[in-house]
Amino acid sequence: MFMTTDPENFKAMLATQFNDFSIGRRYQILSPVIGDSIFTLDGEGWKHSRAMLRPQFVREQVGHVQALEPHLQLLAKHIRSYKGETVDLQQLFTKFTLDTATEFLFGQSVHTLYDERIGMKTPDDVPYAKDFTDGLFITQKYTSERGYAQQFYWLIDGKEFRTAIANVHKFARFYVDRALNFSQAELEKKSQESYTFLYELVQQTRDPKVLQDQLLAIMLAGRDTTSSLLSFIFYELSRNPGIWEKLKKEVYENFGSGTEKDIAKITFESLKKCNYVKWVINETLRMYPTVPVNLRVSNKDTSLPKGGGEDGKSPIFIPRGTTVGFRVYSTQRNKEYYGEDPDVFRPERWADIGKLGWAYLPFLGGPRTCIGQQFALTEAGYILVRIAQLFPNLKSKNSVHYPPKKTLNVIFNLFEGCLVEMGE
Repeated sequence: MFMTTDPENFKAMLATQFNDFSIGRRYQILSPVIGDSIFTLDGEGWKHSRAMLRPQFVREQVGHVQALEPHLQLLAKHIRSYKGETVDLQQLFTKFTLDTATEFLFGQSVHTLYDERIGMKTPDDVPYAKDFTDGLFITQKYTSERGYAQQFYWLIDGKEFRTAIANVHKFARFYVDRALNFSQAELEKKSQESYTFLYELVQQTRDPKVLQDQLLAIMLAGRDTTSSLLSFIFYELSRNPGIWEKLKKEVYENFGSGTEKDIAKITFESLKKCNYVKWVINETLRMYPTVPVNLRVSNKDTSLPKGGGEDGKSPIFIPRGTTVGFRVYSTQRNKEYYGEDPDVFRPERWADIGKLGWAYLPFLGGPRTCIGQQFALTEAGYILVRIAQLFPNLKSKNSVHYPPKKTLNVIFNLFEGCLVEMGE
């Protein structure tokens, strides 16, 4: 196995020599859960998946941020229920992103934020919701372990894993079958009422297996990554009151204090004009990329531009079947690209950082660049703005240990959680 942190090698594997590398054993590792989907396929299968899914992430759909507001109000209820005591935002963001993702994808939220703490009960009209949420947690645990086991992935299996998969599939198939039973007129009516990923996808394919696999793939990719990003954002903001004040100033200048009229101003377009909000998100993704380590496998004898010779600056031979890991985390903390303080959270560096190219890859690059990039950035921006309006007082309650202890399955998370005190 080779490991690299060189942007030239990233560029080669992900773009200029794209066809020399594959995603390796990802199909065997993940397909029990997400089948033949955009994240498990290479070659023509992947191209077909991407062509089918990409239109669902166009700007009009990305712009529907107001659909997040009812879920955000539930999140705010949870925060208020702590009455200024310590709250773990990471735990709440995990529930929040699951609720918003299921509504966006399936047309039905699983409402994990409904609980006794805020005096609410999960609606009885969400079939298989509990089995689905529990099953999702278990399948993610197993698939991350299978990923690290690589060629020994098959050892990590068993009844718990298979039962969890069945429960996740049962939930997805229920909504897929329901969508397939709608008439064209019903689908068009629902599309006019609100955007649902599944209802749009049904216009392109009627194959229930294809629909199920693609929906679950987007679900697994989008949910944890967004909650991880939000958790690290608020971890850093709570530790840096000066940065928090600057961010709030920009939010209030552009979006007011959060009246109903103010909320309507928060759109895909208006968020893109808020430089400091963008810098905070960029800096978080730089320091804590949600997927800090990734890999490719050479499918022929090939080479990479850097790593060979006595000084490591010459090309290096990569035999067929070799795994090449690439550490985006290390590259994005390299002084060569980010100045003398790469381990300091400083959003202002984005004011004049210049062209980074392949040294900044929070959403990868080349043909397999994340198709949900703008969707994730818009959702994060909306939540950041609304929390700044609702809870202007923010204080870190994590331990003094810095940098934070982190856990890594496939996705980065805070080991302690994002512990804060928040007030209105």
